[in-house]
Amino acid sequence: MQDTAPSKPRCTWVGPDPIYIAYHDTEWGVPEYDARALWEKLVLDGFQAGLSWITILRKRNEFRRAFAGFDPETIANWGEPEVQSLLQNPGIVRHRGKIEAAIIGARAYLEIEDFSAFMWRYVDGQPLQGNYATQADVPTQSPLSTQISRDLKKAGFKFCGPTIVYAWMEACGLFNNHTQGCHRHSEVKKLAR
Repeated sequence: MQDTAPSKPRCTWVGPDPIYIAYHDTEWGVPEYDARALWEKLVLDGFQAGLSWITILRKRNEFRRAFAGFDPETIANWGEPEVQSLLQNPGIVRHRGKIEAAIIGARAYLEIEDFSAFMWRYVDGQPLQGNYATQADVPTQSPLSTQISRDLKKAGFKFCGPTIVYAWMEACGLFNNHTQGCHRHSEVKKLAR
């Protein structure tokens, strides 16, 4: 079991919330190679726009239930009845544009032969390694996240601007941005394929 004691040195964005601590210590920055899981996280990062990530984490299980386990083949066939149903679900973020973006994104995802390979090619299959001393040093976007955002939009995705993509890259381990003093920095670095 992962030690979630607040005394471990962590990235400062984590704070004291046990949900954040567990997420940081077990998921954030861990290289994700499963195509469906990468897409799920991209959709959730899109839903997070304008909100705090803790809001999404607290609602993540309901998102998974409401969005059929983020099965893109199922979601790609949804239309207005499903949108209306989701808009009535208090367990998720009820934003028509973001809900419709998830459906459009499922269709775009299905047009890409291998979403995981498509995304990991941007970093030549190896996570980029950040070496930031403090959270204040970590940027919120980069030329690479801007390029990926443009390419995703060309492929049909929505709610995937450079800042969202950068946060997604960090969350999915394409970019290890645990700060240098964080106990997870070196641990995550060892997880690259």
